Amino acid sequence: MEMEFSHIDSSGEVRMVDVSGKEPVKRTATAAGTVFLAAGTVAMMKEGLLKKGDPLACARVAGIMAAKKTPELIPLCHPLPIDNITVGFKVGENRIDIEAVVVTIARTGVEMEALTAVSAAALTIYDMCKAVDKKMTIGEIRLVGKTKERI
Repeated sequence: MEMEFSHIDSSGEVRMVDVSGKEPVKRTATAAGTVFLAAGTVAMMKEGLLKKGDPLACARVAGIMAAKKTPELIPLCHPLPIDNITVGFKVGENRIDIEAVVVTIARTGVEMEALTAVSAAALTIYDMCKAVDKKMTIGEIRLVGKTKERI
C-alpha cells in the first residue's frame, strides 16, 4: 500500500493543501491527553495550595487560546473560523485527563486545533505544578474522533 502525504507535492516540495474547491461543512474534532503526577500534587491542587493558583482554570484558558493560534504554530494549517472550543478535565488520584472539542464550519477539519488545545493545557498544568512535582509526565495526546456534517 502506497501512502501519499497531502502536504507534499509531486516534486517532493512541502505545500499547503488547496481546499478552495471543497464545500464548507460543520466539523468537530475531539482530542485527549493526560498529565501524570503525584497523588500529593493532586491533593495540593484540590486544596488550592499551589502558589501559582488554579492550574485547571489557567489550563482551560491556555487550551482555548492555543487552539485559536494553531495556524501560527503549525506552519501548514489553514486559519479557520472557530465556532466553539471546550476544554475539560477529569482529575484522578495521580492523573489529570484532558479533553478538547473544537467546532468549525469550514472546508477543512479542526484536528490540529483540538490537539494543540490539549497540548497547551497539559503544558500549562505542568508549568503550574512543576515546583512541587519534579516527576510529572505528559502523555497519550491523541485524536479521539472527528465528525463532518453537511449544513
